[in-house]
Amino acid sequence: MSKKLHTEEMDSLMRGILSLVSVEECYAFFEDLCTAGELLSLGQRFEVAAMLKNGMTYHDVAEATGASTATISRVSRSINYGNGGYGLVLERIQKKNS
Repeated sequence: MSKKLHTEEMDSLMRGILSLVSVEECYAFFEDLCTAGELLSLGQRFEVAAMLKNGMTYHDVAEATGASTATISRVSRSINYGNGGYGLVLERIQKKNS
């Protein structure tokens, strides 16, 4: 995580997220925390990441999700050069669903 983001407030937020135990609790918390647009954007980015990890092309991802090429490129950079967060979560979901 960027040192700019690693603050006491962010630590508290992350601990709060880790305390959630169900999808319903996640919805309740994130709907209070974020706007509908922010949540839809986060969901779209996560879907883009899953599709890219599965080898889909930018064009196919854009058609399937409606994401802009800028968003797809940003997510791709995070997957390839980021902190590994997308990969970690996607792998855990895949293992859980197997």
